[in-house]
Amino acid sequence: MQVQRINRRWGEVNLPKIGRVRFRWTKDLPGVTRGGPQGRITGARLVKNAFGWSIVFRTETLLPALRQAHPGPAVGIDRGVTVALALSDGTTREHQPWLSRGEREHLRRLEKKSARQRATRAQGRPQGRPQGRPQGRPVSHRLARTYAQIGRVRAIAKRRALDWQHQTTTELADTFSLIVVEDLKIPGMVRSAKGTIEAPGRNVAQKAGLNRSISGEAWGRGVTLMEYKSAGRGGKVVKVPAAGTSQTCHRCGHRDPAARQGIRFACTDPGCGWAGHADINAAINIEHAAGTAVSGRGDLTVGRSAKRQPPHAA
Repeated sequence: MQVQRINRRWGEVNLPKIGRVRFRWTKDLPGVTRGGPQGRITGARLVKNAFGWSIVFRTETLLPALRQAHPGPAVGIDRGVTVALALSDGTTREHQPWLSRGEREHLRRLEKKSARQRATRAQGRPQGRPQGRPQGRPVSHRLARTYAQIGRVRAIAKRRALDWQHQTTTELADTFSLIVVEDLKIPGMVRSAKGTIEAPGRNVAQKAGLNRSISGEAWGRGVTLMEYKSAGRGGKVVKVPAAGTSQTCHRCGHRDPAARQGIRFACTDPGCGWAGHADINAAINIEHAAGTAVSGRGDLTVGRSAKRQPPHAA
C-alpha cells in the first residue's frame, strides 16, 4: 500500500484501481511512524458511514512479555438497561443519553419530515399502484438528503457510545484481574414479540422499546473489548450461566422471582431479609459463579480458584 506520512496531520496510501489517496492521520502506525510501535501493517479496509469515507488499517505489533499476573481483584459485572454496568464491589458505571435533548428533538423532527416526504410521494402515484418505494427504485433527492441528516445524528450517538465503552472497559481491565460476566444469548433477547396471525404477541410496543435499549447498550461489543484488553494486561474474562443470577439472594442463596421489584431486591427468606440494589446483588452472584464458567479468555493462571467462593457477608 506504500503508506507515507506527509506531515503531522496527513498521510497518503495507494489504493487498488484508485491510486494515491490522502487521509487524515489520527494514530501512530507501526513501521511508518518514527518512534512508534514496532510491527507492520498487514492490511486495510475502506469504511463508509454518515460522515464520509474512512480507512481502517490492520496492524501487527509486538507486545512486551508479561512478567507477572495482574495484581488486581476479581469482580462480577451485571449488564443492564437502567444501570449500564453494576459491579460486585458495590459501584456502577453509568452514562448520560447518547444524544442531548436538542439532538433528540432534531432527530424526531427529521424522522417526521421523512415520513411526510414518503407520504407525499405516495399520494402522487396513480390509482392502483403500490404505496411506498418499489424495491430497487431510487428515492427522491429531498428524501435522500433527509435520510443523510438522520444518519449523521445517529452516527454521532454511535460514536459517543463506542467512546464510552472504550474508556470504561480500559478502566475495568486496568483495575481487575478477573472479570466475570453472564453468558447472555443477546440475539434471542432482542427477538421481536409480534408473533403470528394465529398467535399474536402481547406488549409488542414495550418489547420493541426494550429491544432498542438493549441494542443501544451493545452488550456483546463491550465484552469483546474487555476480553482483549484484559488479555493484554495479564487478566482474564470468563462467562458464566445467566440463569437465576437476578432472582437469588447473594447472602443466603434463597431464590424467588418475586424478590426482585425493579431495581430493588428484597430477600423473601424470613431468616435472611437482605435488601439492596438488585443489579449489585446480581453482580455478586455472577462473581460467585466464576467456578462454573462456560468460556474464558486471558491468562488461565490469573484470578481465584476454580472452586465456588463463599458468599459475601454483606
